[in-house]
Amino acid sequence: MVKSPVDEPLLDEERPETRSLAPDFAQVYQEHSRAIYYLALRLLGDPQKAEDATHDVFLKAFRKLDQFRGQAAVRTWLYRIAINHCRNLQVTWHQRHVLSGADEAVWDHTAAPGDSPLRVLEIKELGRRIQTVLDALPEEYRLLLLLVADEELSYEEVGALTEQTCDAVRGKLHRARKLFAALFQKTE
Repeated sequence: MVKSPVDEPLLDEERPETRSLAPDFAQVYQEHSRAIYYLALRLLGDPQKAEDATHDVFLKAFRKLDQFRGQAAVRTWLYRIAINHCRNLQVTWHQRHVLSGADEAVWDHTAAPGDSPLRVLEIKELGRRIQTVLDALPEEYRLLLLLVADEELSYEEVGALTEQTCDAVRGKLHRARKLFAALFQKTE
């Protein structure tokens, strides 16, 4: 019996919904890996874990290319994967019970090479204060602030990622900013 082309399953590169994304996945990685890394870094607070999470996110995305329906932008889809992955990492037993031996290396790379030692120290201290306040915020507020401030997503994009209305995002973001400012003043 001869099989007709209709009876054969489509290969991933032949599927219409993945055809446009699969050949350009290297470009997708190049365009979005830095943003995903910084989001993971802010959510996880550890450069090594953020780097590992970034690779995991893109591996998951590559494996699930056939599930990308194109209803959202690739960036939004990747952020959703990254947020879920980081949340999963945060609730693991190891994360809850073992103290991280990670140093403060994340803040060592923020200064420009020509900055004075005093300026480098000021930048590191400011970075620590910001991270301390972010860590003290409820998870939802921290996520909203990171998505809007660091990632520069619109309220609509944040709403799609967090499954909320734009008005809910706007209101929660307002409360998150107020709480951040109040906590930041207390860290002085």
